Amino acid sequence: MEYNQTKTISMPKATTRFYVVATPIGNMEDITYRAVRILGEVDLILCEDTRVTRNLLERYQIKTATMSYHAQSKISKADKIIELLNEGKNLALVSDAGTPTISDPGSLLISQIKVACPEVEIFAIPGPSAIISALSISGLSVAEFTFLGFLPHKKGRETLFKEIAASDRVMSFYESPHRIMKTFESLKKFAPDKKVTVARELTKIFEQIVSGSPEEVEKYFIENSDKVRGEFVVIVSAL
Repeated sequence: MEYNQTKTISMPKATTRFYVVATPIGNMEDITYRAVRILGEVDLILCEDTRVTRNLLERYQIKTATMSYHAQSKISKADKIIELLNEGKNLALVSDAGTPTISDPGSLLISQIKVACPEVEIFAIPGPSAIISALSISGLSVAEFTFLGFLPHKKGRETLFKEIAASDRVMSFYESPHRIMKTFESLKKFAPDKKVTVARELTKIFEQIVSGSPEEVEKYFIENSDKVRGEFVVIVSAL
């Protein structure tokens, strides 16, 4: 006797994914095709500032919903993100500019996800980074370099400048326009013979590179005080 036997086939469960997506640091054309596709495919985009990210999304006609996540976010916000991942939602993390988790609170979120949701796959969607962009046009040999992020406002600041002065590697860091002149003063004091490269407003309309000794760079910005604005990357040569 012949008969048909129906087999039940179990479909593999789709893997939940979390994407760390680099976005432009200035020029909106500096975003990859892959980043645009991923931002359009995920269920939710986590943003440092939803208003800033919305400008980018509108430029590329991306309709994905957004939710804020930043340094001041409460623990409950991370709990909500983990809950969404456990529900199988695919999420993307972006910062206002550049690569998330680099001098950015996103690094804490990644560590929390790794513990709470070990089955979630985490992917990097590479793209713009202010520090890498600045190093690439500094003219310095950067086979080795140290990145310090944003320097502390007060405690430990002088110690760091002494380390910068003594280092046999290229040292790099971010600085705000409110402290950049004090930075030049410290470099002039502790590392007067080193070469300094300052990259300002990278990829934006007023992009500028200034190089020289700490004294020469400081003199330039004293004489051009209207340039003491925007985002700064400071690179200091090795010994």
